[in-house]
Amino acid sequence: MADLLEAIEIETTASPTASIIWMHGLGADGHDFVDIVPALGLPARPGVRFVFPHAPMRSVTINGGSVMRAWYDIRDDGGGRREDPAGVRASQKSIEALIQREKERGVPPAAIVLAGFSQGGAMALHAGLRHGERLAGIMALSCSLPLADTLATDAAPANRDVPIFMAHGTHDPMIPMARALRARETLAGLGYRVEWHEYPMPHSVCLEEIRDISAWLGRVLGTAVSTR
Repeated sequence: MADLLEAIEIETTASPTASIIWMHGLGADGHDFVDIVPALGLPARPGVRFVFPHAPMRSVTINGGSVMRAWYDIRDDGGGRREDPAGVRASQKSIEALIQREKERGVPPAAIVLAGFSQGGAMALHAGLRHGERLAGIMALSCSLPLADTLATDAAPANRDVPIFMAHGTHDPMIPMARALRARETLAGLGYRVEWHEYPMPHSVCLEEIRDISAWLGRVLGTAVSTR
């Protein structure tokens, strides 16, 4: 199993029965979404453990080779951004290790949500759809779908019907809406059920989106815990 990534953890109550593993975007760290926990206003029960891991430090080609926290390297190939497959798969193993730790702490996969923003959202999709046990849900914010051409063969049957929440800003200059829509179309074409949201915002998160995330989490975690 991959070495465990360092992470910030917040528990909404003692002995939580559900977990949300939330990956940050390129160049950020686990602190990036800590403030969203109280903003979500989740009910006291079921208790949730938020896990905000720090991505490894690595050189990022599109940023001039600067070293920063990144889930994988990104290259600019002829004007198109291309993710590094080896880096994506290495981070997938790191996320799998975090899921395993939650299992060891008493939270089953059916009560675990993989979430992320931007590059972190891409990793939530990549790792979640390939995970061998059914998850509670996958939340992918302001992101694209990495290694999309391998999904049909790599996808795990257990998560063919996993709830997917995708959201994107209509004014996003970092990841154009067209890339996110292509990701949604790819997922839909493979039979995945995607709850899609778009907001008049740039590469960020807005209040309306936080409300929609809260409602979705309430549904998928409520269902996951009640059926245990």
